Amino acid sequence: MTKKKLTQCFPRFLRFGGYFDQEGKQKQINKLQEKMSQPDFWENPTEAKNISRKLSQLNEELEHIGTLDRLKGELETYLQLLEEDFSPALFEEAVQELPAQKQFIEKAEIECYLNDKYDYEDAILVIHSGAGGTEAQDWAEMLLRMYTRWAEENGFQYNIIDLLPGEEAGIKSVSMEIKGPYAYGMLKAEIGIHRLVRISPFNAQGKRQTSFASVYVYPEFEEDIEVDIDPKDLRIDTYRSSGAGGQYVNTTDSAVRITHIPTGIVVSCQNERSQIQNREKAMAILKSRLYQYYEEQREAEKQKEESAKSDIGWGHQIRSYVFQPYQMVKDHRTGYEVGTVDKVMDGDLDNFIYAWLKQKALEKAQ
Repeated sequence: MTKKKLTQCFPRFLRFGGYFDQEGKQKQINKLQEKMSQPDFWENPTEAKNISRKLSQLNEELEHIGTLDRLKGELETYLQLLEEDFSPALFEEAVQELPAQKQFIEKAEIECYLNDKYDYEDAILVIHSGAGGTEAQDWAEMLLRMYTRWAEENGFQYNIIDLLPGEEAGIKSVSMEIKGPYAYGMLKAEIGIHRLVRISPFNAQGKRQTSFASVYVYPEFEEDIEVDIDPKDLRIDTYRSSGAGGQYVNTTDSAVRITHIPTGIVVSCQNERSQIQNREKAMAILKSRLYQYYEEQREAEKQKEESAKSDIGWGHQIRSYVFQPYQMVKDHRTGYEVGTVDKVMDGDLDNFIYAWLKQKALEKAQ
């Protein structure tokens, strides 16, 4: 068996070596460690925190590079041995090594595409039910469960910030934090309209019904980012929390909604125990939203962003989830589709996200 035929079994694995500047990353790490060793390092807590975070990110990337280098070396050794003296048993052993490392390899490959400015940040994910009353609100709640399961499967932490329940079932809207490396970079693939087709459990006649929900994702920045907010530009409202339950819910007007009047940006928080805590959390989220907003303006990207948002309307769905009369989930941007609806609703989203990221990377390269 030739090397060409063998490499067809694991082509991606053997190409990683040239994509990483291991020496360059090590130099960056050395410079950051030198800064951290200075006696006045912690005199500027904001800068110190940013340096520490960057160092952690670089160390994680360097560790991944080392693992990929090791895997590449092992697979090249298999190729060399098999070319010199082909053995079916050794070939089978080489092929069996691939599935064991597949998940790590694919995630590392995807991280190569996550190099936009905010990709490494935590994420704020917002779901709104569309027109259709209870049916659409139930769909929004199903999406919430899907994303929480995805977060759990990928080792991300998540936290519900604000939730507005439906009158009979489901939710009208929800905002949640998802924390972990590249959370925003991965989840930005989910921005858009999500369409559900199923036989409605809320329809006595058992008719098939179509429902919509919108998903938007923002990067969540550190609380110490510098954003100039004039208190006169804010409208702050308090109201009674409306969550599903708990000893701190529906007892006092502790929930907080903040509107930034010049931009129209609205954030709310109701998951903390007190009004003061909810206000602090809402302000932190508002700062993140405003920071992104102003950055987009400064970088002349706002027009492009608004153009993208204009396509996020009813009838412009990015993905369809069909439960009846057949089962299929299809992403209309990439064409990727599967017939395992249950697995997708249990958080099996990685292949959809990977397909979109690869497509965007190819578009940038053209």
